[in-house]
Amino acid sequence: MQTIQSYDFKGKKALIRVDFNVPLNENFEVTDDTRIRAAIPTIKKVIEGGGSPVIMSHFGRPKDGPNDKYSMRHLVAPFSKLLGTEVKLAPDCVGAEVKAIAQALKPGEVLLLENLRFHKGEEKGDVEFARQLAENGDCWINDAFGTAHRAHASTAVMAQFFPNDKMFGYLIESEVESLNKVLKNPQRPLTAIMGGAKVSSKITIIENLLDQVDNLILGGGMTFTFMKAKGGTVGTSICEEDYLETALNIEKLAKEKGVNIYMASDVVVADAFSPDANTQVVPANQIPDGWMGLDAGPETIARFKEVIENSGTILWNGPVGVFEMERFAKGSREVGNAIVAATAKGAFSLVGGGDSVACVNQFGLADGVSYISTAGGALLEYLEGKNLPGVAAVLD
Repeated sequence: MQTIQSYDFKGKKALIRVDFNVPLNENFEVTDDTRIRAAIPTIKKVIEGGGSPVIMSHFGRPKDGPNDKYSMRHLVAPFSKLLGTEVKLAPDCVGAEVKAIAQALKPGEVLLLENLRFHKGEEKGDVEFARQLAENGDCWINDAFGTAHRAHASTAVMAQFFPNDKMFGYLIESEVESLNKVLKNPQRPLTAIMGGAKVSSKITIIENLLDQVDNLILGGGMTFTFMKAKGGTVGTSICEEDYLETALNIEKLAKEKGVNIYMASDVVVADAFSPDANTQVVPANQIPDGWMGLDAGPETIARFKEVIENSGTILWNGPVGVFEMERFAKGSREVGNAIVAATAKGAFSLVGGGDSVACVNQFGLADGVSYISTAGGALLEYLEGKNLPGVAAVLD
């Protein structure tokens, strides 16, 4: 298999699939350039190797063909600035004119193709559309982990047109390597912290992780589905009545597999979902009527921290409270601090999923963890044990 490290890019046009699906404000200015920055090392590697990067990405969800709101032209200036070189914009992503512009690129020149999703063939995984895209380059680099779970034309299908000239970019390489450190060969004990509101959205991940982890910490809103399933009272806390049986099965399965499950023993409850609500600390299974659990209590935090700080590998996906409100952020902040402390002692820590990443950034802990995953759906599907088409296409 080719790697970006060993491949000779001299005189080659390198088609690089990136994930530039970034947020814009009302003035079409990029408000978070994390995904663009994440792609820069791969693009620079091609330039330094004497090649010409041809960049392709989707952007937003255009419904019916070209739409200026979703044009890549809004990204040219910030992308050029971060790359430190002027980026050209193609009028489309396929066709004779685009092919001619790509072929005329001199070494070191960078071309950004127009939004892939202006064509229906991208999301359909159309082979003919993939073939037309492939005409714009001599090799294909997939560096879009965020869309690796989609079998789209640019993320998977076009691999067939580059049987000997396909490889991962640095971002996907590091994502897969980091996830494998957690799932394939972790330092023990391996602790997974699964938070968030619902059991239903994490059920397949939890079931898959029970075959890998030593400790499973369950926090956030899903706690109350477990408490209710065991006969507790949860007041007006979030609770999925349809998943009470599922919750009991998860605990049973964990016991059978020898996995330690940790859940809240006490919680901070409020009489309204508001930063100004009245609060008190009560046992997690004895929440009074009219009150809702919004954060882990002090006893719970101490127990979670002890488990985390004595772990060799840590996966964090989902907060353990309503961290967006300062009054209910302590549990998530302390979990983050414990992960940083464990990492400093030599543990490998991976944080993934939008809310966990937001936590780490909000609390200024990003530099203290081993790896932060940029992916959402792809990360969750990988944790569920599914094959990702964008990864498989390069490995096949």
